[in-house]
Amino acid sequence: MTLAGLLTFGVVYGAAVASPGPGVAAVLARVLARGLRGAPAFIGGFLVGDLVWFALAATALHAVAETFAFVFVAVRYAGAAYLLYLAWKLWTAPAASDDAATAARAEHPLRLFFGALSLTLGNPKVIFFFMALLPIVVDLGTLGLPGCLEIVAAIAVILSAVLGGYALLAAFGRRFITSPRAVRIVNRGSGAMMAGAAVTIATR
Repeated sequence: MTLAGLLTFGVVYGAAVASPGPGVAAVLARVLARGLRGAPAFIGGFLVGDLVWFALAATALHAVAETFAFVFVAVRYAGAAYLLYLAWKLWTAPAASDDAATAARAEHPLRLFFGALSLTLGNPKVIFFFMALLPIVVDLGTLGLPGCLEIVAAIAVILSAVLGGYALLAAFGRRFITSPRAVRIVNRGSGAMMAGAAVTIATR
Protein backbone atom coordinates (compact mmCIF):
# COMPACT_ATOMS: atom_id res chain seq x y z
CA MET A 1 0.00 0.00 0.00
CA THR A 2 1.39 3.41 -0.94
CA LEU A 3 2.17 6.01 1.70
CA ALA A 4 -0.34 8.39 0.11
CA GLY A 5 -3.04 5.73 0.26
CA LEU A 6 -2.27 4.95 3.90
CA LEU A 7 -2.32 8.64 4.81
CA THR A 8 -5.64 9.09 3.03
CA PHE A 9 -7.09 6.18 4.97
CA GLY A 10 -5.69 7.57 8.22
CA VAL A 11 -7.24 10.99 7.69
CA VAL A 12 -10.66 9.62 6.73
CA TYR A 13 -10.67 7.01 9.50
CA GLY A 14 -9.48 9.50 12.10
CA ALA A 15 -12.28 11.89 11.15
CA ALA A 16 -14.81 9.05 11.39
CA VAL A 17 -13.60 7.95 14.83
CA ALA A 18 -13.46 11.52 16.17
CA SER A 19 -16.91 12.49 14.91
CA PRO A 20 -19.71 12.34 17.51
CA GLY A 21 -21.39 8.96 17.76
CA PRO A 22 -22.42 6.25 20.24
CA GLY A 23 -18.83 5.17 20.86
CA VAL A 24 -17.54 8.65 21.67
CA ALA A 25 -20.60 9.33 23.82
CA ALA A 26 -20.07 6.09 25.74
CA VAL A 27 -16.39 6.83 26.43
CA LEU A 28 -17.09 10.41 27.54
CA ALA A 29 -20.03 9.42 29.71
CA ARG A 30 -18.24 6.58 31.43
CA VAL A 31 -15.04 8.48 32.18
CA LEU A 32 -16.93 11.55 33.39
CA ALA A 33 -18.87 9.40 35.83
CA ARG A 34 -16.32 6.73 36.78
CA GLY A 35 -12.87 8.10 35.95
CA LEU A 36 -10.11 6.45 33.91
CA ARG A 37 -10.22 3.13 35.75
CA GLY A 38 -11.32 0.50 33.24
CA ALA A 39 -10.99 2.88 30.28
CA PRO A 40 -8.22 0.83 28.53
CA ALA A 41 -10.42 -2.29 28.54
CA PHE A 42 -13.39 -0.24 27.35
CA ILE A 43 -11.40 1.30 24.48
CA GLY A 44 -9.91 -2.12 23.70
CA GLY A 45 -13.40 -3.42 22.98
CA PHE A 46 -13.96 -0.63 20.45
CA LEU A 47 -10.60 -1.40 18.82
CA VAL A 48 -11.27 -5.13 18.43
CA GLY A 49 -14.74 -4.38 17.07
CA ASP A 50 -13.29 -2.09 14.39
CA LEU A 51 -10.71 -4.72 13.48
CA VAL A 52 -13.45 -7.33 13.12
CA TRP A 53 -15.36 -5.07 10.71
CA PHE A 54 -12.16 -4.35 8.76
CA ALA A 55 -11.48 -8.09 8.46
CA LEU A 56 -15.01 -8.65 7.17
CA ALA A 57 -14.68 -5.82 4.67
CA ALA A 58 -11.22 -6.83 3.43
CA THR A 59 -12.15 -10.46 2.77
CA ALA A 60 -14.97 -12.42 1.24
CA LEU A 61 -16.42 -12.74 4.72
CA HIS A 62 -18.52 -9.63 4.13
CA ALA A 63 -20.85 -11.88 2.12
CA VAL A 64 -21.11 -14.18 5.13
CA ALA A 65 -21.89 -11.16 7.29
CA GLU A 66 -24.73 -10.21 4.95
CA THR A 67 -26.07 -13.78 4.99
CA PHE A 68 -26.06 -13.88 8.77
CA ALA A 69 -27.20 -10.30 9.22
CA PHE A 70 -29.58 -11.39 11.97
CA VAL A 71 -26.56 -12.17 14.17
CA PHE A 72 -25.38 -8.58 13.92
CA VAL A 73 -28.90 -7.36 14.61
CA ALA A 74 -28.86 -9.40 17.80
CA VAL A 75 -25.42 -8.02 18.68
CA ARG A 76 -26.69 -4.49 18.01
CA TYR A 77 -29.53 -4.91 20.48
CA ALA A 78 -27.17 -6.52 22.99
CA GLY A 79 -24.93 -3.46 22.72
CA ALA A 80 -27.91 -1.15 23.15
CA ALA A 81 -29.07 -3.15 26.17
CA TYR A 82 -25.60 -2.89 27.71
CA LEU A 83 -25.61 0.88 27.25
CA LEU A 84 -29.05 1.10 28.86
CA TYR A 85 -27.73 -0.93 31.79
CA LEU A 86 -24.80 1.49 32.17
CA ALA A 87 -27.20 4.43 31.86
CA TRP A 88 -29.37 3.05 34.67
CA LYS A 89 -26.31 2.42 36.88
CA LEU A 90 -25.11 5.99 36.32
CA TRP A 91 -28.54 7.54 36.88
CA THR A 92 -28.99 5.72 40.18
CA ALA A 93 -25.36 6.06 41.36
CA PRO A 94 -24.75 7.70 44.77
CA ALA A 95 -23.73 11.33 44.70
CA ALA A 96 -20.51 10.79 46.69
CA SER A 97 -17.42 10.67 44.48
CA ASP A 98 -15.83 7.98 46.71
CA ASP A 99 -18.79 5.72 46.01
CA ALA A 100 -18.31 6.34 42.27
CA ALA A 101 -14.68 5.27 42.56
CA THR A 102 -15.74 2.11 44.39
CA ALA A 103 -18.27 1.33 41.66
CA ALA A 104 -15.60 1.81 39.00
CA ARG A 105 -13.31 -0.68 40.77
CA ALA A 106 -16.16 -3.18 40.89
CA GLU A 107 -16.56 -3.19 37.10
CA HIS A 108 -14.64 -6.15 35.69
CA PRO A 109 -12.39 -5.24 32.71
CA LEU A 110 -13.70 -8.16 30.67
CA ARG A 111 -17.27 -6.96 31.12
CA LEU A 112 -16.25 -3.50 29.94
CA PHE A 113 -14.33 -4.99 27.00
CA PHE A 114 -17.17 -7.19 25.77
CA GLY A 115 -19.70 -4.44 26.33
CA ALA A 116 -17.73 -2.07 24.11
CA LEU A 117 -17.15 -4.88 21.59
CA SER A 118 -20.86 -5.63 21.26
CA LEU A 119 -21.56 -1.92 20.98
CA THR A 120 -19.07 -1.57 18.10
CA LEU A 121 -20.24 -4.65 16.24
CA GLY A 122 -23.76 -3.23 16.19
CA ASN A 123 -22.87 0.43 15.66
CA PRO A 124 -24.35 1.68 12.34
CA LYS A 125 -21.66 4.36 12.09
CA VAL A 126 -18.87 1.75 12.18
CA ILE A 127 -20.69 -0.58 9.80
CA PHE A 128 -21.22 2.24 7.30
CA PHE A 129 -17.56 3.22 7.40
CA PHE A 130 -16.13 -0.24 6.83
CA MET A 131 -18.76 -1.60 4.45
CA ALA A 132 -19.56 1.52 2.39
CA LEU A 133 -16.86 4.15 2.82
CA LEU A 134 -13.72 2.00 3.17
CA PRO A 135 -13.98 0.47 -0.35
CA ILE A 136 -14.03 4.01 -1.76
CA VAL A 137 -10.89 5.03 0.14
CA VAL A 138 -8.95 1.75 -0.23
CA ASP A 139 -8.84 -0.61 -3.21
CA LEU A 140 -9.63 -3.78 -1.30
CA GLY A 141 -9.29 -5.92 -4.43
CA THR A 142 -5.54 -5.28 -4.65
CA LEU A 143 -4.85 -5.03 -0.94
CA GLY A 144 -2.33 -7.71 0.03
CA LEU A 145 -1.28 -8.95 3.46
CA PRO A 146 1.31 -6.18 4.01
CA GLY A 147 -1.31 -3.55 3.19
CA CYS A 148 -3.80 -5.18 5.55
CA LEU A 149 -1.24 -5.17 8.35
CA GLU A 150 -0.49 -1.50 7.70
CA ILE A 151 -4.18 -0.65 7.98
CA VAL A 152 -4.53 -2.75 11.14
CA ALA A 153 -1.64 -0.82 12.68
CA ALA A 154 -3.17 2.48 11.60
CA ILE A 155 -6.55 1.53 13.10
CA ALA A 156 -4.91 0.54 16.39
CA VAL A 157 -2.92 3.77 16.66
CA ILE A 158 -5.64 6.16 15.49
CA LEU A 159 -8.54 4.71 17.47
CA SER A 160 -6.48 4.40 20.65
CA ALA A 161 -5.20 7.96 20.29
CA VAL A 162 -8.60 9.51 19.52
CA LEU A 163 -10.68 7.67 22.12
CA GLY A 164 -7.84 7.91 24.62
CA GLY A 165 -7.78 11.66 24.01
CA TYR A 166 -11.52 11.88 24.66
CA ALA A 167 -11.05 9.85 27.85
CA LEU A 168 -8.26 12.13 29.09
CA LEU A 169 -10.33 15.21 28.30
CA ALA A 170 -13.27 13.80 30.25
CA ALA A 171 -10.97 12.84 33.14
CA PHE A 172 -9.58 16.38 33.22
CA GLY A 173 -13.09 17.83 33.38
CA ARG A 174 -14.02 15.36 36.10
CA ARG A 175 -11.35 16.81 38.41
CA PHE A 176 -13.50 19.90 38.86
CA ILE A 177 -16.58 17.93 39.89
CA THR A 178 -16.31 17.74 43.66
CA SER A 179 -19.61 18.58 45.35
CA PRO A 180 -22.26 15.85 45.77
CA ARG A 181 -24.71 17.94 43.75
CA ALA A 182 -22.25 18.26 40.86
CA VAL A 183 -21.48 14.52 41.01
CA ARG A 184 -25.20 13.74 40.86
CA ILE A 185 -25.68 16.05 37.86
CA VAL A 186 -22.72 14.49 36.03
CA ASN A 187 -23.88 10.96 36.81
CA ARG A 188 -27.37 11.64 35.51
CA GLY A 189 -26.10 13.59 32.52
CA SER A 190 -23.74 10.71 31.69
CA GLY A 191 -26.61 8.27 32.10
CA ALA A 192 -28.69 10.33 29.67
CA MET A 193 -25.79 10.29 27.17
CA MET A 194 -25.56 6.52 27.49
CA ALA A 195 -29.29 6.12 27.02
CA GLY A 196 -29.18 8.38 23.94
CA ALA A 197 -26.36 6.27 22.48
CA ALA A 198 -28.40 3.13 23.15
CA VAL A 199 -31.42 4.55 21.33
CA THR A 200 -29.18 5.49 18.39
CA ILE A 201 -27.78 1.97 18.19
CA ALA A 202 -31.17 0.27 18.49
CA THR A 203 -33.11 2.41 16.00
CA ARG A 204 -30.69 2.75 13.07
